[in-house]
Amino acid sequence: MIPEKLKSGDEVRIIAPSRSMVILGEDCKKIATERLEALGLKVTFGKYVMEADEDYLCTSVEHRVEDLNEAFRDKNVKAILTVIGGFNSNQILDFIDYESIKQNPKIFCGFSDITALSNAIHAKTGLVTYSGPHYSSFGMLKGFEYELDYFKKMFFQEEEFEIESSKEWSDDAWFIDQENREFIQNEGMYIINEGTSEGDIIGGNLCTLNLLQGSSYMPNIEGKVLFLEDDGMAGNAYLTTFDRDLQSLIHTKEFKNIKAIILGRNQKGCQMTKEKWIKLIKNKPELKNIPVIAGADFGHTTPIFTFPIGGHAKLEAKNGKIKLLIKG
Repeated sequence: MIPEKLKSGDEVRIIAPSRSMVILGEDCKKIATERLEALGLKVTFGKYVMEADEDYLCTSVEHRVEDLNEAFRDKNVKAILTVIGGFNSNQILDFIDYESIKQNPKIFCGFSDITALSNAIHAKTGLVTYSGPHYSSFGMLKGFEYELDYFKKMFFQEEEFEIESSKEWSDDAWFIDQENREFIQNEGMYIINEGTSEGDIIGGNLCTLNLLQGSSYMPNIEGKVLFLEDDGMAGNAYLTTFDRDLQSLIHTKEFKNIKAIILGRNQKGCQMTKEKWIKLIKNKPELKNIPVIAGADFGHTTPIFTFPIGGHAKLEAKNGKIKLLIKG
């Protein structure tokens, strides 16, 4: 099921199935709301987005799932954006009304910890969901143009579109200091394994996707194009951590006939280089005949493009040139 595209006047609901909106600054919320309204969208909020336990920085399972279920049931709501990521959105998977989602398909978008929800909803209902900006992402004052452009391409246009690399990227704490930003020239995507392929997309944040393995919430990855990234929490252990998390995915029985792997850009603290990425992939015999590219604009740096989980991708990676098309 591919949800309807957005148009001017549509309502977008903001919910907090991971961390609460209480952690956002007033300037971030103001900019985010105004930017969404500038797209012609009506912005509304879940009942419990501002509730937060002091340890988990989120509200209860009951309140988080109530806001999610209500957003899908509300006929006026055409899209759902998550506030921000976190660590425990998988707590609510058992309590989601998946039948209601089937009857009320609509855009559901977020990234990071939201990977658990996006992939579980797709697995349970067949609804195409989206890895893309949070509500909080829209609160970025500078350097958001690329992200906004691909958000509009995905949600306001029907046509397939090509993913091109951003001109620059950032890994600074923009949410603390909106004015003093560090932007880095982007060297763009690069090829690790050449090849041409196409298939449906599964993926997002790798360590969060790993949480679904062996459960009914894990989508079938057989024959899919995998979009994978991870955050910088592992620091200089990123190489070994990502390696074993990817190996865990490879060991699943559904890891068959994978069409391609697209790797998102890592944060600076990961201390990853192009050479390390090549070593990681080339050390895996299971990936020998699979096209693999890295350095794509998704993950925990900014900006990011939006991609559809359950949507379609076409990749051509040959002779040092990359063409990546997506639709969904």
